[in-house]
Amino acid sequence: MNRKKLQKLTDTLTKNCKHFNTFEVNCLIKLFYNLVGEGTERQGTVIGLDRNAFRNILHVTFGMTDDMIMDRVFRGFDKDNDGCVNVTEWINGLSLFLRGSLEEKMKYCFEVFDLNGDGFISKEEMFHMLKNSLLKQPSEEDPDEGIKDLVEITLKKMDHDHDGKLSFADYEQAVREETLLLEAFGPCLPDPKSQMEFEAQVFKDPNDFNDM
Repeated sequence: MNRKKLQKLTDTLTKNCKHFNTFEVNCLIKLFYNLVGEGTERQGTVIGLDRNAFRNILHVTFGMTDDMIMDRVFRGFDKDNDGCVNVTEWINGLSLFLRGSLEEKMKYCFEVFDLNGDGFISKEEMFHMLKNSLLKQPSEEDPDEGIKDLVEITLKKMDHDHDGKLSFADYEQAVREETLLLEAFGPCLPDPKSQMEFEAQVFKDPNDFNDM
């Protein structure tokens, strides 16, 4: 990508980006093209990170291990659902992922947890995610029973209108009262350590950037 094109892209993306300045956007664009690989600007093909490449970044860089959640995070970034995270989605996604306000993060986490996209987190979805994210304990008891209990406890704490499922309003109220509940159903944001390491590594001279 030539300098002029990069400059134009940086300006456009910085204008629409709340949480990064021009330098940061520039670094992230360069990182993006590093990750995607040069020479991918063929006409008519989508340039971007596919699901596997993106999940690899989530795993290696941000320490995520939960397949279901990583899949949902990918969908959260891939706004146009074309199976690839393009450079715009990359910048906008990371802006929220790394620097988002509580409001933005609540909206994002809720969408990650609302597996079927119907606007609610149902008991089934909670069960599914909690079963997935909890460590498998070798025990005599039926592990599903423990998870069902956990779902009931979670509902008691978060379901303010008592309709047996979580609306965004329920979720928002619960998270405002107790911020730890933001990622109640699985880690879908980077932990502070990974976030700081990523920023320290990326927002410096991009020439030092080796393959991730």
